[in-house]
Amino acid sequence: MEYKNILVEVENNIATITFNRPQVLNAMNMETALEFGNAIQKCKDDDNVRVVIVTGSGDRAFVAGADINEFKGKSPREIMKFTEAGHSALRLMETMEKPAIAAVNGYALGGGLEISMACDVRFASDKARFGQPEITLGLIPGWGGTQRLARLIGMGRAKELIMSGEQVTAQRAYEMGLVNRVFPAEQLMDETRKFAEKLAGMPPFTTKMAKYAINYGYDLALDNANSLEIQCMSQCFSTKDLEEGVAAFLEKRKPNFVGK
Repeated sequence: MEYKNILVEVENNIATITFNRPQVLNAMNMETALEFGNAIQKCKDDDNVRVVIVTGSGDRAFVAGADINEFKGKSPREIMKFTEAGHSALRLMETMEKPAIAAVNGYALGGGLEISMACDVRFASDKARFGQPEITLGLIPGWGGTQRLARLIGMGRAKELIMSGEQVTAQRAYEMGLVNRVFPAEQLMDETRKFAEKLAGMPPFTTKMAKYAINYGYDLALDNANSLEIQCMSQCFSTKDLEEGVAAFLEKRKPNFVGK
């Protein structure tokens, strides 16, 4: 697929996907949603990619929501296709074995916040703003906002944001637990890449098991979740990287993980 609305770069085992519609603050339309899903699938299938960074072009917006032109004259069935495309792409990113980091460089509103929440880690510029303003249009979030937001920050705070449509600053988002770290705008991408490089240097299968255990154990009863952890942890002993990690620890040296 030739991309018109996103940019994809791969360097040092890190893929960077940039939403590139700055003229509309990187707002999402159907074409962009499909391109994003395609790019995530390629990252998932590419053994050279170990970490994915998602960000927006320019210094004003990560993704400022859906392109409202997408809603004009659409039937419920047509809108369902749009929402399903978004859900499909975000769930693919959320469940793939590789970590995804959102570098939120500006407005993350509506679908933008929903995209960031489907990432494993969220870093934000101190100029970023977050919100689910759909209610001001007579809508509710449609790309997982009613579900992931409550899981991340609690039901009460999720209802506060979704029912009011209000925006919060990066600092407030950090206090809520919505973002992991906040950086000065000029440092955001450097710090994100630094963290991505750290993750890319970890053993890939072990990273996969960690993400799997957290994702699929979260909603289980504790005994069942612990059983899942036991299975995932035990599988790590099938890898050469485990042998290397143990040997490096005992020999007091830095491990050289090769992904086997």
